[in-house]
Amino acid sequence: MRALTWQGPRNVQVTDVPDPRLEADTDAIVEVTTTAICGSDLHLYELLGPFLEQGDVLGHEPMGIVRETGAAVEHIKPGDRVVVPFNIACGHCWMCDRGLFAQCETTQVRDQGSGAALFGYTKLYGSVPGGQAELLRVPQAQFGPIKVPEGPPDEQFVYLSDVLPTAWQAVAFASVPERGSVLVLGLGPIGQMCARIAAHLGRRVIGVDLVPERLEMAARHGVEVIDAREEDDVPAVVRDRTEGRGTDSVIDAVGMEAHGSPGAEFLQKMVTALPDAVAEPMMTKAGVDRLTVLYQCIDAVRRGGTISLSGVYAGTADPLPMLTMFDKGVRIAMGQAHVRRWIPDVLPLVQDESDPLGVLDLATHRLPLEQAPHGYDIFQRKVDGAIKVLLQPGT
Repeated sequence: MRALTWQGPRNVQVTDVPDPRLEADTDAIVEVTTTAICGSDLHLYELLGPFLEQGDVLGHEPMGIVRETGAAVEHIKPGDRVVVPFNIACGHCWMCDRGLFAQCETTQVRDQGSGAALFGYTKLYGSVPGGQAELLRVPQAQFGPIKVPEGPPDEQFVYLSDVLPTAWQAVAFASVPERGSVLVLGLGPIGQMCARIAAHLGRRVIGVDLVPERLEMAARHGVEVIDAREEDDVPAVVRDRTEGRGTDSVIDAVGMEAHGSPGAEFLQKMVTALPDAVAEPMMTKAGVDRLTVLYQCIDAVRRGGTISLSGVYAGTADPLPMLTMFDKGVRIAMGQAHVRRWIPDVLPLVQDESDPLGVLDLATHRLPLEQAPHGYDIFQRKVDGAIKVLLQPGT
């Protein structure tokens, strides 16, 4: 089959790889019809090479048609249309029983000290081949895949794999009070949906970015926008709009890709250029993140407010302004999305013909799988209006 494989930093290629096969009674094989490039994939493209092997298949936002199932898989059958959550969970362990599917004890990658295995996301998360491919083996398929109806386009459902549950969790973790306010830093795909979900729930939403197309898209959906290119002090602008206090909650939808810290950017690039044996311990034990946006979160949130982190960070020794955080009484919630936990909340909205979250106004590019390297390039460089890139293996 054809699949998008990692070949080195900023080097991904569509190559021939062996077809997947059933390896356990709890497996399924899915023919991928649509898969997306995620902002987290850019971390692999740019920064996390020390944890990848040449030829690893990337991607964790797929949907498609079931082709085979193992004997223990009963809730789906060949021919069914399904969305595959990005994290792999069993549905019955101690963590899963508590809705903490991203910490599934059956698939935890214990040798790396990580939570549940993820599709297409380095040996830190199990080295499971990803979904930017023609076919995908789905472990724990007795629980994971979400059956969706025939008829509507893939674009209406594919974001159930990651974007929508991640955004819903970010808003839930932000604990925005009724009629309260939330600041969303970063208006990429996750930030766009965080903003729309919070607005749908009746909250006041302020969004910040520095890419014109992202600001325009957010404004189309009723978000108050701040252009970070035009403001030297974004938190001060936020306080000016909120009676001097700051917003009740802040969502960081950027993470380690944040602009504004040349020193940390240099460190990231230096680490990725080192041999893996040197780079791995540095990435796992050093402070390697650009923390500009996180500092802005702490500055912009009101006293007693909540910060919700949905953007991915990689350093374990990043410096934080603990005195300010303690003095302000800031609460912080974070973590990988527990995808299946939020499906009952988001699936009805996705199926609503009125499209209340605007899922049909998110993708800016729809490309054949063979053009995936081009999709990564324009998404990483934020050019050609790229906000969300969908790949379609069958075209």
